[in-house]
Amino acid sequence: MIARSLIAALSLLAVPAFAQEAPPPDSDQPTTAAEAPTAPAQPSEEEKAATAFRAFVTGLRPQALAAGVNPQTFDREVSDLTFDPRVIRADRGQPGGGATSPATPSISINFAPYRRTHVEPVRIGRGRSRYAGLRPQLSAIEAKTGVPESIMLAIYGHETGYGTFTGNYDILRSFATLAYEGRRRALFTTEFIDTLKLIDRGFPRSLLKGSWAGATGYPQFLPSVWLRLAVDGDGDGKADIWRSEPDALASIGNYLSNAGWKPNVPWGVPVVVPSSFDRTGIASPLTSPRCPRVHVRLSRWLTMAEWRAKGLMIAGAPVPADTEMATLIEPDGPGQTAYLLTTNYQAILDYNCSNFYALSVGLLADEVMRPAD
Repeated sequence: MIARSLIAALSLLAVPAFAQEAPPPDSDQPTTAAEAPTAPAQPSEEEKAATAFRAFVTGLRPQALAAGVNPQTFDREVSDLTFDPRVIRADRGQPGGGATSPATPSISINFAPYRRTHVEPVRIGRGRSRYAGLRPQLSAIEAKTGVPESIMLAIYGHETGYGTFTGNYDILRSFATLAYEGRRRALFTTEFIDTLKLIDRGFPRSLLKGSWAGATGYPQFLPSVWLRLAVDGDGDGKADIWRSEPDALASIGNYLSNAGWKPNVPWGVPVVVPSSFDRTGIASPLTSPRCPRVHVRLSRWLTMAEWRAKGLMIAGAPVPADTEMATLIEPDGPGQTAYLLTTNYQAILDYNCSNFYALSVGLLADEVMRPAD
């Protein structure tokens, strides 16, 4: 594949070739084979790879300008872009990411180990501390969006440790690399162009750092998400999710609201499933077009009252109303704590399509709001 050959080429050390000095033109000395002029040195594999990458990036200029990017911005920012092999290695390391990955990579079916490392005392304690300091902003955002303060804070905590780590990759370089590699060229070309739009909006490239995949800022938005949903939370006229916590939290709230968050409805609640529970007929008849392997672990939708009638016992709080629709997940298998999840859980999945992520966000939110012992 092109990415693999490119990584190999860029890892080679270029060895300069020095031409032999030719005799002066008026010399009457015979020219020996050793003294004959040598042919021009051929480009190394590294040089060929760099040239191909640069040709691809510069070839995006018409598309970027058609999308509204300033020509000067494009020319300036791509002038020093180089391929980043670290990005491709990281991408290939993801489940299903590489040519040698199995068609159906194995995934852990047990949530408990993930919960222990993501809803742990340090993160809970730091969340309670940050909640105390951010309460005025969070309260205002909840009043506007209907998204609970604790949910916004829990996402902030999961994404960047409440702003303590946001990534150090140059996301413009990452997107150029991923687009060139070609496996998801359309997606990453769009994000590359949208990053240039951010620069046109006044955010310097030096600020636009993030994960290898281009998630950036306190909420870890892709540039396209920033363009759609980032909002100004501190009233300075800019949605600066890299340096302003009010902007970042307001943008998280706006994202979840846009994803369909219903005010005054819990995300879900722990339940105990009786040993005699008949699971026949509760499988969902639907196939999700987005991350189907995540949604396949969720049951069909019934009202909370219908689940109770089937013998499920509530084991936590707050409890959704009897009329709320809910889906069941048993993330650690039968006999362990299960959860009834409302449509607001789906909004968290929209933010990051992982059951473990969404469950841990909800549980961390509950713990942050629970009084300390």
